[in-house]
Amino acid sequence: MKHFLIVFLAIIFLSCSATRGIKYKPIVFDQERAELTSAYLLEHYGIQQESPDITPKMIVLHWTVIPTLDEAFEAFDKPSLPNSRSDIISAGSLNVSSQFMVDRDGTIYSLMPETNMARHVIGLNHCAIGVENVGGTEALPLTKAQLKANIWLVEYLYDKYPIEYLIGHYEYTNFADHPLWLEKDNNYRTLKTDPGKDFMDKVRKATKNLNFKPVPKNPQNNDQ
Repeated sequence: MKHFLIVFLAIIFLSCSATRGIKYKPIVFDQERAELTSAYLLEHYGIQQESPDITPKMIVLHWTVIPTLDEAFEAFDKPSLPNSRSDIISAGSLNVSSQFMVDRDGTIYSLMPETNMARHVIGLNHCAIGVENVGGTEALPLTKAQLKANIWLVEYLYDKYPIEYLIGHYEYTNFADHPLWLEKDNNYRTLKTDPGKDFMDKVRKATKNLNFKPVPKNPQNNDQ
């Protein structure tokens, strides 16, 4: 009986510790956002479904450039894209977002359900979980606390889903000829550098035991 109790308590502790590093700070995901997400899935990927669900096969790491958590959260919160995003608004009015955001002190925030589609990476949103890191400018480089949090979160998500790839946002165009790439608009591309090659190398080194598939080579990718 005592042995059973110890095992039971251990299971409870491990279950709690699996999510103890995540705080919940949900952005608005109402009917409007759900409809905009479904419209995006259909227009860009040819996927028609009743709910905006995804099966995660990839984790994409980002930086916000926006200097604070509150400002970054505010940018993602509303369902529709602000007119100030003239660079991508022609590709749909669904606002950008991400499933997770990591503050500069390493605190991880869940912004939306992990299996709801977020608009954060062209061509791959239908299968990708996004992780935004607050900062990323020369004045506000990503921190050691953020690095540790990203490593923890990658391991946590790998244990939950059939994740095959871990990439930095700057690597997304390498998938243009990959089966996971579904973008229907050949002119919809943006140049990205986040979250920086050095940051990605450190996360990859720490998670090499997970044996993610290598990122496809793409000689036309100017981000490399």
